[in-house]
Amino acid sequence: MRDQETVSKQISELKTGGWRAHYVLIICTLLYIINYMDRQVFSVILQPMKIDLGLTDAQCGLASTVLIFGMAFFSFPIAYLIDRWSRRKAIALMAIFWSIATFATGMARNFIAVLIPRFFVGLGEAGFVPGGTAMISASYPKEKRGWAMGIFHIAIPLGAAAGVILGGLLSVKYGWRTPFLFFAVPGVILGILAFFMKDYKTAEQPDTAGGFKSFFVALADVLKLPTMRWYYLGLGIAVFMTSSVLVWLPSLMMRLMNISEAKAGIITGGIGLMAILGAPLGGFLADFWQKKNSRGRMYIPVVAYILGGILLIVVVLTRFSYVGIALACVYGICAAMAMPAIAAISQDVVPVAHKGLSMGLAIFAQYMLGGAWGPYIVGAVSDGLGGGAEGLSAAVMLCGGFGILAGILFLVASRTYPEDWQKVKDEAILEE
Repeated sequence: MRDQETVSKQISELKTGGWRAHYVLIICTLLYIINYMDRQVFSVILQPMKIDLGLTDAQCGLASTVLIFGMAFFSFPIAYLIDRWSRRKAIALMAIFWSIATFATGMARNFIAVLIPRFFVGLGEAGFVPGGTAMISASYPKEKRGWAMGIFHIAIPLGAAAGVILGGLLSVKYGWRTPFLFFAVPGVILGILAFFMKDYKTAEQPDTAGGFKSFFVALADVLKLPTMRWYYLGLGIAVFMTSSVLVWLPSLMMRLMNISEAKAGIITGGIGLMAILGAPLGGFLADFWQKKNSRGRMYIPVVAYILGGILLIVVVLTRFSYVGIALACVYGICAAMAMPAIAAISQDVVPVAHKGLSMGLAIFAQYMLGGAWGPYIVGAVSDGLGGGAEGLSAAVMLCGGFGILAGILFLVASRTYPEDWQKVKDEAILEE
């Protein structure tokens, strides 16, 4: 049993950060990069895979969507269990599991053989973001949370860019299966290194000491917060736009510009690399604006998604002219800029005992309310409009309207955010 002096010392370390916190941040960020490489390589090999396996646009969209279903259905129950078991062990095991499933994708010989491992990739990734977000959140105080999440979310544009650039080059030279085999290796290595992270346990609280609340009571504790209800709805609508663009942008470029998957991957990757600026910028602005305004952190996704939705429509209308590609870079910055604030908000208004669950619910909401259906709906709308460049262009522009709607929903969520923020007390201790 820890004495009060030991607990106080570790809570003090929590408030200032330290080497343990930085190690957690580094390993989780690297894993997140691999996570997005494994996801986004699929977008750049869609066209050659479609030809090789004889698929339709709707089937290609479904092959992307099934990964999201795997994440969405298991994210919050796994997150709930992670909060009560070990985030460190869960992150390590899941990284190894999704990497094996990524390798299996490269061995697929038909449509069903693609769907099954992609579902298991999603299942393996289901607990990573809730677990990683909760660990980082517990490792840094509220005042530094936006900064930490900004570093963590650099992984999304960086991983997406690396996935499409390397994936496109490997696909052209060695075939579309090779990137999956290649990307599986670092995930296993980082999964092993994750076992050495130091986690933070939930400090005992009067209403939870002596036993944990039931899953459904914990779920109700999060959902009773008005901020979180509007937040989850806005997030789902926003991810309809962002996930669909990530999946279909390379294919749209290939159709409009008549270029190979390698060139489309390089252009898309370049846009993604520019978007790297968005995550740290969004984290900095979220912390800065929050100091000036009690709703400041929530205003970041409001501005980012409304502006991003408008830019996306303009980019497609330009048919990827030089100006259009430049505006696509700004769109990428906007999409990435929202992510640190969104992750931090999911932790700001819930107690330590529910931080993993809150992020798990966020993943469930973002995919089941939008992201899981987005790539498939865009593909189906494209098919319904005759396919080809024009059909896919119209379908992608539809996504811009969803981005604008998402910004409005986050604006509604900002009304109750300050009140819910003030109710939360962060307190955690290191695990044995």
